[in-house]
Amino acid sequence: MDPFRSAVLRVVRAVPEGRVVSYGQVALLAGRPGAARAVGAVLRGLGEADGDVPWQRVVNARGGISTYKVGHGELQTALLESEGVELRGERVDMARYTWWPDDELARRMSGVCAQPT
Repeated sequence: MDPFRSAVLRVVRAVPEGRVVSYGQVALLAGRPGAARAVGAVLRGLGEADGDVPWQRVVNARGGISTYKVGHGELQTALLESEGVELRGERVDMARYTWWPDDELARRMSGVCAQPT
């Protein structure tokens, strides 16, 4: 498996229920800052062989649900709401629900630092 794809899946699987990350955060934590679109491509390509990947916890940088474009917006919204994430319209309050791993977990995931200072 492609190392970047593996890193993306590892990061997304680490996001706890009831929290979200942006595509850009996933790219940063997977070791490729600026590769938000590549993260989207990985998540769009998920298959049964990938197992349980909580893709619904990844939103755009403004907290928007981007999956309406590919026909999964309603599902993503419902899954997030079932986890206790409140949406206003089609947006998540990023200040309230954004997740960052602690430094140790970030190192184990990718060797990239956790939340920027």
